[in-house]
Amino acid sequence: MTRTEEVIANALAVVAESRAERERDAERRRRVFGKIEIGLPLPKIKGQQLSLDLH
Repeated sequence: MTRTEEVIANALAVVAESRAERERDAERRRRVFGKIEIGLPLPKIKGQQLSLDLH
């Protein structure tokens, strides 16, 4: 294999490793953040004025 072919092979290996790492990270994020439940929405208070003591 010539030097040019070695450089190309190394570059392709680096790209493949980078892609694999990125996919592993994405899968980990899906597992971790997929389990987080968003709380129920807060109830809307309609027609009621809340009293705030600003003194």
